[in-house]
Amino acid sequence: MTVLAYVALAVFLAAYALIATEKVHRVAAALGGAGIMLLIHATDAGAAFFDEHTGVDWNVIFLLLGMMIIVGVLKQTGVFEYLAIWAAKRAKGRPFRLMVLLVLITAGASAMLDNVTTVLLIAPVTFLVCERLALSVAPFLIAEAMASNIGGAATLVGDPPNIIIASRGGLTFNDFLVHMAPLIVVLIAVFLGLCRWLFRKSFRYDPDRAAEIMALNEREAIADRRLLWQSLIVLALVMVAFVLHPVLHYEPSVVALLGAGVLVAATKVTTEEAIAEVEWPTLVFFCGLFVMVGALVETGVIGQVSKAVAEATHGQLGLTTMLLLWGSAALSAVVDNIPYVATMSPIVHDLVQANGGDGPAQVLWWALAIGADLGGNATAVGAAANVVIIGIAARNGTPISFWQFTRYGIVVTLVTVAMSTPYLLLRYLI
Repeated sequence: MTVLAYVALAVFLAAYALIATEKVHRVAAALGGAGIMLLIHATDAGAAFFDEHTGVDWNVIFLLLGMMIIVGVLKQTGVFEYLAIWAAKRAKGRPFRLMVLLVLITAGASAMLDNVTTVLLIAPVTFLVCERLALSVAPFLIAEAMASNIGGAATLVGDPPNIIIASRGGLTFNDFLVHMAPLIVVLIAVFLGLCRWLFRKSFRYDPDRAAEIMALNEREAIADRRLLWQSLIVLALVMVAFVLHPVLHYEPSVVALLGAGVLVAATKVTTEEAIAEVEWPTLVFFCGLFVMVGALVETGVIGQVSKAVAEATHGQLGLTTMLLLWGSAALSAVVDNIPYVATMSPIVHDLVQANGGDGPAQVLWWALAIGADLGGNATAVGAAANVVIIGIAARNGTPISFWQFTRYGIVVTLVTVAMSTPYLLLRYLI
């Protein structure tokens, strides 16, 4: 690597250390790191703002913006209060039952939507129900972020890295259902067991609070039925358009912005009210993070690391698969899994072709997908859903620190990736 590459790596590590230790605000650390990358010419304006591989991923930014606006409008209808009461009553006020219900809803929705959209929809419900039952909200939010990453791995549209992998590998929606979904069903069951252990101190049952919840009528929570129906119709159309992306060829970001625009234009909600719920610090943090990671791509740092991992296997398919699985999980924990997969997918394509193309060599694509998707759970910045959840928590006055998330995330990642190892070995290699 060049001197510039080493300097860029040092800048990234310093910014990451500031984010991890929370010495400065994560937005300041990300923007500061991005500014230094531009200052030292590790990247430039063209690469940082306009290149689809090394710049800010505007599709992610505008997808988030559009969905945040839609969720902001939905919030005014009272539907989140309705869902909170409904969920609490179905769980009979029992904290762990409630977490199971929320995790299953989150994982299932993430398989059909993208995981970021799902956590944007489920987080307001979580705050309301935890407040009603006098529960700490942080464990529930952390569990939902991780469930969204695990559940999203099941389908092509569930997690942005899967879309990149499908495009590069020529894989279909059904390919992901056949090869990824069976594993994800098992991992969700394992994850629920981990939740029971990891968050055991948070499951304090309050019979008085539970009795109050059971006495409530969730239908009374709906404040504006007309606005609710308008919002649900727009949201349903947006979801259908997400699923039909291979047919319609509209990017999810475009669909989300169109949905947000139609909703604001067709209802009585003002522009100010619509954008009041937008998590601007989260969007800015993503921009800074994308620029920093893009600089690592530009200077060849990520490419060198990825190639070193690939070359260390000496062409052995089994060893390549395991190194790709665990290496992707480790790197996706540190670098957002979207730019990581964008960088690694051309290398995996070459490895697949070198091992015969179709057939057994396809396991390399599934190793990359599983490692990148599950590795995103390891740290607070490993996946977009994690960053969004932390931003929402901070906005609502219950901040989740980097290490509060990460100490649970590392355990979940190690267990789920370890469970994935025999799956790949037994199904594809033995």
